[in-house]
Amino acid sequence: MVSVLRIRDTLLRTPILIVAFAALLALFAEAMNVPAIAQEPQYRSWSLRDLFRPRKSERVASPEAIPTQPPKARTQTRKSTVRSVPAEPPKPVVEKSPDARTILVVGDFMAGSLAKDLETVFAENASVKVVDRSKGSSGFVRDDFYNWPAEISGLLETEKPAAIVVMLGSNDRQQMQIGEVRELPRSEAWTKEYENRTLAFGKHISTSKVPFLWVGMPAFRSSKMTSDMLAFNEIYRASAEQSGGEFVDIWDGFVDENGAFITRGPDINGQPVTLRADDGINLTRAGKRKLAFYTEKPLLKILGLTSPVATAPALTPMGLSVETPAEAAVPVNIDRTPPMLLNDPALDGGADLLGAAPPHTSATTARKVVGAGDEPAASPGRADDFSWPQKKAPEAAKDGGDKTTAIVR
Repeated sequence: MVSVLRIRDTLLRTPILIVAFAALLALFAEAMNVPAIAQEPQYRSWSLRDLFRPRKSERVASPEAIPTQPPKARTQTRKSTVRSVPAEPPKPVVEKSPDARTILVVGDFMAGSLAKDLETVFAENASVKVVDRSKGSSGFVRDDFYNWPAEISGLLETEKPAAIVVMLGSNDRQQMQIGEVRELPRSEAWTKEYENRTLAFGKHISTSKVPFLWVGMPAFRSSKMTSDMLAFNEIYRASAEQSGGEFVDIWDGFVDENGAFITRGPDINGQPVTLRADDGINLTRAGKRKLAFYTEKPLLKILGLTSPVATAPALTPMGLSVETPAEAAVPVNIDRTPPMLLNDPALDGGADLLGAAPPHTSATTARKVVGAGDEPAASPGRADDFSWPQKKAPEAAKDGGDKTTAIVR
């Protein structure tokens, strides 16, 4: 009986096991053939239905349902939060007057940079114009390329300038042909000839009676070049002074506190900027403006102007300025203010102080006000008695003197 029951149980379990095993094989085969479409798994509770059908995330779409082209990405239009900065309005171009005074700039490529920024400085002044006659590769050494002492007279005759700005020397670190010999830079013969050429150039300018500025050279990245520029500046200073010109020293504006070359430094407003280009020779926009800043003040002094936009005084045929009565009344700058009294009526343009009364002429009244002259003599023995030998205070009279009566209770 027991064996019969076991056989029956076995027969009943066998179909169930076969069905379960077949379902597991079907699931395994389907999992091996179906590609994973979902990149991120989705978790949910398991049920008995999973034995007979796959999950929705694992179903394969029909070929007709698969799109042939990828969907277009959505373009989201976002409002720009950055406010556009309005562009600065262009500065009006000031047309120069026919009788505008001319600033003639001569020299090498450094002078050309200086001329461009001087044009910016005087751009709004109709009575002053800048004329650039620089030659980028010129100098005093290669007179076969351009002979400045010989050419300057013709430039002065053509332009008839009111002031001249000279900046030369950055191309002169090379051999000089003297007769049949080529001398090395800064040798004894080279230096002597170089001094003669710069002095001859200055003399040609001085004969024209035109005031001029000789702008010195700045430092460069090459230490050898910087050393040569220091020696050249001394020659330029001597030539300018002997010719009646003024030497403008710009050296401190392009070196640090130790005198070394700098690429970045303060601009004309004291803000750190890049002053030199990557080659260590040319100037940036801020460097050119700083170069013009050094030249601007002495140039205004020569032209008789108080600012770059001020009107230049009229000129006579001889080149001398003629001041109008209004211009002659302009006060001269005073370097030192004289001392003045606080009780001076002239401070507010009056003749008398506020609340002034006729002075007291009586000597007695003056003594009473001042407190001197009629003071009674100090009593002997009092604190203000400074007589020596000191006098003894008189004893109080025995009878009839001041007495203090004590109250006895």
